[in-house]
Amino acid sequence: MTNDDLAAKNKDLVLHGLAEFTGGNIEVLRDLLHENFLEHSPGNPSGRDAFLAFLATAPVTGARLDIKRVVTDDEYAVVHYHMIEPGAERGSAVVDIWRLEDGKIVEHWDVVQPVPDDAQIPHGMF
Repeated sequence: MTNDDLAAKNKDLVLHGLAEFTGGNIEVLRDLLHENFLEHSPGNPSGRDAFLAFLATAPVTGARLDIKRVVTDDEYAVVHYHMIEPGAERGSAVVDIWRLEDGKIVEHWDVVQPVPDDAQIPHGMF
């Protein structure tokens, strides 16, 4: 498999997982996450089962995700999106970085920033 093929596979895997997840299927992540999954975001647990239990009550679970960009290579998938939680007016700008190995997500990092008033960002967040 070429690097381009692997990058396309990683993109499909992550986008499929996000689509299922935002549709309410948290269990799809049980197949996508490696059992020894490493989480690098403060306050979020590592390990597939602990991370899934955490997600069951996390704000992202009930949010709408409007994907803006996806960048992949043979090892990483980076997804930039607008996350709008129920009742939130502006939401947050989010960048998730997923490291994949043998068709499984093995590591995750993210950056989350509240979307400010439009006057503060004349060129937009996205």
